Amino acid sequence: MLTPRLRTILAALAMLVLSACGGSDGGKHQAGNGALTINLAKLPAGLPAAVRISGPASYAKTISSGQTLSGLAPGSYTVSADSVLSGNLSWSASAPVQSATVADGATAIVNVSYSSSTLTLAVRDVARVDGAVFLTAPAGDPRQFIVDRSGRIFVMQDGALLATPFLDIRNRVAASGEGGLLSMAFHPQYASNGWFFIYYTDAGNNIVVERHSVSAANRNLAEPSAVLEIIRIPHPGATNHYGGLVSFGPDGFLYLATGDGGGAGDPDGNAQNLNVLLGKMLRLDVANARGAQPYVIPATNPFAGQSARRAEIWASGLRNPWRYAFDTERLYIADVGQARREEVDIAGLSQAGLNYGWSISEGSLCYNAAICNKSALTMPAFEYDHGSVNGCSITGGYVYRGKAIAELAGRYFYSDYCGGYLRSFLLRDNKVTEETSWTIPDIDGVQSFGQDGNGELYLIASTGKIYRLVRAGSP
Repeated sequence: MLTPRLRTILAALAMLVLSACGGSDGGKHQAGNGALTINLAKLPAGLPAAVRISGPASYAKTISSGQTLSGLAPGSYTVSADSVLSGNLSWSASAPVQSATVADGATAIVNVSYSSSTLTLAVRDVARVDGAVFLTAPAGDPRQFIVDRSGRIFVMQDGALLATPFLDIRNRVAASGEGGLLSMAFHPQYASNGWFFIYYTDAGNNIVVERHSVSAANRNLAEPSAVLEIIRIPHPGATNHYGGLVSFGPDGFLYLATGDGGGAGDPDGNAQNLNVLLGKMLRLDVANARGAQPYVIPATNPFAGQSARRAEIWASGLRNPWRYAFDTERLYIADVGQARREEVDIAGLSQAGLNYGWSISEGSLCYNAAICNKSALTMPAFEYDHGSVNGCSITGGYVYRGKAIAELAGRYFYSDYCGGYLRSFLLRDNKVTEETSWTIPDIDGVQSFGQDGNGELYLIASTGKIYRLVRAGSP
């Protein structure tokens, strides 16, 4: 039998446990007996909403459908309903922000009613650089860095191109065929270490990735003497299919995508050969890069420690990946086809060692019928046929995460060099949905996308014109 003193101690302990547990969101807010019902109206069935609720004691929750939130502390709550997109229809709440007062033991009600309008996009001409092939910027930086195939990088600041290039290595770059200075990437700690990486082809037809540094005296200039070669990949023969993008993943490692070496049908079988670095996605650790050891192999690379395979390889079976993009924990790879199919491959960053099929398959089609066993291959998440409507050579873009057109969040944008259009799709529940064609003026030879430090998107034409994607009618 429990003594009165022991009962008192146990009761006190129980109260301590209850008070430590907090509310329904992991103890991040004060618990109570109030409730808040969010009703959503006139939103298409199956279309997830984006409604944010905030309140006392740092309460914060986001819901995608109507529901009742219980166990709330008394006080004032703010309900904010973001616009959501379905195809090119934008569904907006008639009252995007509402307040509700929750009383102890009572239920407050907020009704959110939506109506639709057509979201219209436009492109705005922002610059012209002959030979422009890429645009990027460090996260949060208001400038844009424009890569010119001949071997220069220009800075655009406050809408104007600076006269002196950020970097000029034209004396080391060979821009014949599809080669040249093809991309650059800023280190995740660029603000503190000043490192950036470039991907180019040299006079020997090799693919070269180097680390450079910004000048300490002028942030609009690179330091010409601070150069470290990271990797040099032989690319004998043809002057096409170089791949061309270097980028840092969310894991902090350096990725680069190489083409298969050129020539119709991958005549040397590079893409399926795990002893060569062509036709691959590579993954390197350059955190402590130095002359004696410019990179190390991440321990989680699929072939790390295997002498019979190149440990730099992250994925294989690529023809000419042009371009790829990270979005949180996913990787989107746009791979240019041979003569029939263009494809986008999508995988999680934890999915190492995937084989995307080339030149056994072209997209999901058999290319080499004699060996077309697709059981060990990863088929594309999205593909399209060549033709007058679709084009002939995919240009991969990015998943939109900017703020200027918030409804576009999560949409992957792409184009086609022969098509000149702008299209997007949404990956939902690992399935491609909401394939959308956006009405913009045709752009002559969309050869690359760009993304600035705020996540806004740009399109780069073969003419050297650079366009920013905007909401139609925006200032």
